[in-house]
Amino acid sequence: MGGDHGPPVVVPAALQVIGKHKSLCLILVGDREVIQKQLPSGYDQSRLIIQHASQKVEMDESPSQALRVKKDSSMRVALNLVKEGKAQACVSAGNTGALMATARFVIKTIPGIDRPAIISTFPTITGRKMRMLDLGANVDSTAENLFQFAVMGSVLASAVDNIKDPTVYLLNIGEEDIKGNEQVKQTSQLLSTSNKLNYMGYIEGDEIYNGKADIVVCDGFVGNVALKTSEGVVIFIGKLLKEGFKRNILTKIAGLIAWPVLKSLVKRVDPARNNGASFIGLQGIVIKSHGGAKIPAFAHAIEEAIIEVDKNIPQQISAEVERLLTASPNKNEDNSN
Repeated sequence: MGGDHGPPVVVPAALQVIGKHKSLCLILVGDREVIQKQLPSGYDQSRLIIQHASQKVEMDESPSQALRVKKDSSMRVALNLVKEGKAQACVSAGNTGALMATARFVIKTIPGIDRPAIISTFPTITGRKMRMLDLGANVDSTAENLFQFAVMGSVLASAVDNIKDPTVYLLNIGEEDIKGNEQVKQTSQLLSTSNKLNYMGYIEGDEIYNGKADIVVCDGFVGNVALKTSEGVVIFIGKLLKEGFKRNILTKIAGLIAWPVLKSLVKRVDPARNNGASFIGLQGIVIKSHGGAKIPAFAHAIEEAIIEVDKNIPQQISAEVERLLTASPNKNEDNSN
């Protein structure tokens, strides 16, 4: 029921995805009457199930309000289905803060993980996927939190993207060891002591799209600013190109000639192709779709959930956390105290 569009986008996307995956069953959680209006007659009710929820979390509602008052919201009911084992994943385009707060309360974090993080894929020049975290779940992360993010991101890239020994970089204002604040420097020290992570050092903002990094780790405040800035630049360049090609008859002809190249470029940077950020670090799978996602983009978010279910991502992260985090210097120091 959430996002900018709600059922008119979510329902067609669900129909599209179950058409591709013959063994998939999706549960549409929300106002039954509203959802049914979007469904065609004769749809397969054994594979597309409606779970009624009497409430909806508004996009501008505070996370604490949603958690305290909206106990029968579509968001809360969907997450309860995951907790109870009736669903293997939850996909939502709703209020990000409310989804994260409710997911942490209902599903809980993996033992050994202090905070979940938001991770998503970014396009690169080489065409290779790059995943970055945290993209906004935590705005005051510690060095230990960032170390945990690196572990979780590395596991996800290895399992989902089939990358052996993913390269891990730490986002910083320079590549030299002396650059950065104390949080970044302490995180780098932790990452450098782990021989199980393929930590490559610092990376600057202008390098995150060059394809050399598989995982870029940063604080949620920094990550969200980088994400929104990138989205804004894409929109800005797109508008400049449109204005330029519409200037006169010659530029219009040039635009027609360049159209195949422009079409390919738009396809590569299309947010719909990378929609579906994972709330990594939870004991269940929760995928956050962009609130403004259209049908293809929301379908992609569902596809991301399917992959993470198939790869047993929470279980893999849990096993790796138990193996790595308990041996990290910071943990050992804490135990000695």
